[in-house]
Amino acid sequence: MTGMNDIPALPCWLNGEFSTLRDAKVSVLDRGFIFGDGVYEVVPAYAGKPFRFAEHMARLERSLGEMRIENPMSRQAWASLVGELIEMYAAHVGKKPQQTDQLVYLQVTRGVAMRDHVIPAGIQPTVFATTNRLYIYSPEEREQGVECFTAEDFRWHKAHIKSISLAGAVLARQISADQGGNETVLFRDGYLTEAAAANIWVVKGGKVLGSPKDNLVLEGIRYGLIEQLCAEAGIPFELRRVSRDEVFAADEILISSATKEVVPVTRLDGKPVGNGRPGPIYAKLYAGYQRAKQASP
Repeated sequence: MTGMNDIPALPCWLNGEFSTLRDAKVSVLDRGFIFGDGVYEVVPAYAGKPFRFAEHMARLERSLGEMRIENPMSRQAWASLVGELIEMYAAHVGKKPQQTDQLVYLQVTRGVAMRDHVIPAGIQPTVFATTNRLYIYSPEEREQGVECFTAEDFRWHKAHIKSISLAGAVLARQISADQGGNETVLFRDGYLTEAAAANIWVVKGGKVLGSPKDNLVLEGIRYGLIEQLCAEAGIPFELRRVSRDEVFAADEILISSATKEVVPVTRLDGKPVGNGRPGPIYAKLYAGYQRAKQASP
């Protein structure tokens, strides 16, 4: 069994104080612990620089607004906190920030109160942040692509909120994990929504298709980036309802997320996608993604 001694002593920040993951503690009455009553963001940082930070902050603000939690920090304060954590992690691993790729996790819960479903007034939100190494897929892994499995989307109807209430996503992701897969592609009433922890893109006839930005999907930060990269590469792009039959007839299927960037799906439910190899649209979007990272301020 995993115990506290197995938790790495990585830097973190909790309610105004820096400590480590081993030492930071929250109340058992925190509504994040009791109800999953909070939101989060995950910001990648390449060579020590946060990537598309403004877009992540905009989504954090949208999620907080939907949850009726007041943002406890300004964007400038969030930026300063993220910058400090990036430097602390780099020092922890004995490197300079620009020598590291990191994944910065930010979480805001409603705060501490006696257990009651009704939203309490006047309590202070709990703010937690930490960072860790960002795993980058190897060229060999990308050349092979990933395998995914499908399932019915049994989650709630407010998937557009980046909520810490992730039981649905956990159970959905485990469906593919149990079969040795990388992700679970979800359908609601016969139409594609997203994956358990990523957005899904379907390529047919040279066009990139994605699910509409509504309450059934979390608008990944890569939504805007994929559209931008398609425009730069002259690739047609459309958001609309995509049927299950269209997904299985796709020439290519792609996954995008903060941790995966953009990755080709080469097998779905045990069958090859297209010719079973990463396709030309993926290659163009991946190359564009790398250029976007290098051009990031």
